[in-house]
Amino acid sequence: QVQLMESGGGLVQAGGSLRLSCAASGSIFSPNHMGWYRQPPGKQRELVAVITSGGTTNYSDSVKGRFTISRDNAKNTVYLQMNSLKPEDTAVYYCYLGATYSRAYWGQGTQVTVSS
Repeated sequence: QVQLMESGGGLVQAGGSLRLSCAASGSIFSPNHMGWYRQPPGKQRELVAVITSGGTTNYSDSVKGRFTISRDNAKNTVYLQMNSLKPEDTAVYYCYLGATYSRAYWGQGTQVTVSS
């Protein structure tokens, strides 16, 4: 099985930046994809960004141009650099990992709060 450990969440003012990290350990199959979902208060969980083990990325329209996802395959770690943060970005952010022949794995979530 796989365990995901998230870090980097916190409180920041609008216009500021944060970097989230997620380190995976265990039996990790390749190829795979890793990414971030978020759940704002009172709303459903939504996709933020995803990156494959080959480096292909996709972003939701709401974060495109402000957030950057990257990964270090040797360390099985995915990052989310968040710039120009807005109050609308306030949410619990969840890391995930998936592969073609396995279930998806999820982190416990880390809180990001952006004040106006």
